[in-house]
Amino acid sequence: MRSGGQQAAPEDAPWAGGRFTERAWCQLCPNPSPMTLEGTNTWILAEPGSTEAVVVDPGPLHAPHAAAVLAHVQQTGRRVGLILLTHHHDDHAESAGRFSDATGAPVRALGRGHDDLADGDRLRVGGLELSVVTTPGHTADSVSFLLPAEQVLLTGDTVLGRGTTVVAHPDGELEAYLQSLRRLEDLTRSGRVSALAPGHGPVLPDAAATVRSYLSHRKERLEQVRAALGRLGEPPVADADLAGRVVQDVYAEVPRQVWPAARRSVLAQLAYLREQ
Repeated sequence: MRSGGQQAAPEDAPWAGGRFTERAWCQLCPNPSPMTLEGTNTWILAEPGSTEAVVVDPGPLHAPHAAAVLAHVQQTGRRVGLILLTHHHDDHAESAGRFSDATGAPVRALGRGHDDLADGDRLRVGGLELSVVTTPGHTADSVSFLLPAEQVLLTGDTVLGRGTTVVAHPDGELEAYLQSLRRLEDLTRSGRVSALAPGHGPVLPDAAATVRSYLSHRKERLEQVRAALGRLGEPPVADADLAGRVVQDVYAEVPRQVWPAARRSVLAQLAYLREQ
């Protein structure tokens, strides 16, 4: 069971990072944007009493943030023993090489040659145990990390602390993403996961409700896209042009600065619908 954790703030409250459980601390990177929310969550994980820590998603090339992560690790009397990546996007992974050089810790991710992670891998660092749960969909290499001692799943961008994630077509794939969400649903039903620690935004103490909401949202969006195609008559234009028209129809309430991301999700939805 999770212990020593803080009460999660309401979803619409500002998120500033900090301690989530006795094993998990979030160092928030100051790179806010419509896509990153308050910024990238760099998770620092350690077993109580150990001398080693795991850093998940060191973030973009941002020297003050890297210094803050290292300062927190050192203040707890530890060193970085392992660096993990949830996926390859720069806001999560760009600094991984430099962070590795600075700490001497290896970097592991999906698709990194001899440092590959595989589904079901168990990682042990300084007494801390993590399990690898591959969760493709946002990107092909998206992976989550289960902290079984506290029933917490670190989700990267597969599930966000606020709003919903982008299926980043063509690397991302909607069918794979839906399968990943169903897998997370199974983990919550089994009791192995009770809370989510996302790559952006606040922690989510009710994992089951969040995953149900994500699945419901995807179903609703697909129905909206189907309806939009009916209204548009599926004009004989390139997918990119059709996607733009669908975005204007379905995502009219979404701020225009995130329309490019919505367009990628629509392209993924169109590819999914063609295969049904």
